[in-house]
Amino acid sequence: MSSSAAVRLGRLLHSLREQARMTQQALADAIDCSKAQLSLMESGQRSITMDRAKAIERELKLNDRPLTSALQWANVPPRVQLELEQTRANSTALTNKLRRAIQSADPVSALRRVIGGPPTSYEGRTEGNVADLLPLNAVRGIPLINRVAAGYPTEFTDLDFPARIADEYVSCPDVTDPDAFAARVVGDSMQPDYREGDIVVFSPAMPTVSGSDCFVRLERDDQTTFKRVYFEEEGMKIRLQPLNGAYPPKVVHREDVAGLYAAAYVMRKVRRDSAI
Repeated sequence: MSSSAAVRLGRLLHSLREQARMTQQALADAIDCSKAQLSLMESGQRSITMDRAKAIERELKLNDRPLTSALQWANVPPRVQLELEQTRANSTALTNKLRRAIQSADPVSALRRVIGGPPTSYEGRTEGNVADLLPLNAVRGIPLINRVAAGYPTEFTDLDFPARIADEYVSCPDVTDPDAFAARVVGDSMQPDYREGDIVVFSPAMPTVSGSDCFVRLERDDQTTFKRVYFEEEGMKIRLQPLNGAYPPKVVHREDVAGLYAAAYVMRKVRRDSAI
């Protein structure tokens, strides 16, 4: 995200808080962060995570989600913003064509011409093709966020990207969560249950309970990891537990965790010791 986008988001946050007539201290207490952190967010000097944005909207009773929507858009690369704007324009044009066809003297023939019309110049697509209007995840599958097994993304932004940004996609019929994403297992800290190279699908819609295997994003340094999590001290601390006994657990404060996403499905190749 650019610095100018961060400043715009900070101004929006400040405006929304002022409209709700809530002080910085009151909002900071409500979302479990310090007043200094909130002040940095409002000035654009600290990024706003999706979890923070959702918490702020809950406390300010913003049902139309203005902050999360702005955050999602700010994290979209400019080239994709342009493509989405073009898609929106094409959708508007298609809606107008359908309306005129319905109002014509022969709506059945007119609709057939719209739906089966020639491709436009936009990426060779057909304006009337219903598939163009489907959500991208329905066509593309679940985004795989670390295509190359060289570590987890260091700037994973809590799903703040449209589906087409990922380099690779996987299909998982049993997972219907539109915000689901997948990641390859890196290293051997989660053996024997998970092997390096396994693809694990995570679903933000699933509840995260103590003992869940989760993709974890840490607040302070934007690091991400895959560990079994246990909530301790009435949820104030979280133990990140490797399954491999060769690795020690790590205990972090809840406020230092920006996101927890429960594993829903694991996919792996079948390994055989000998040829059949």
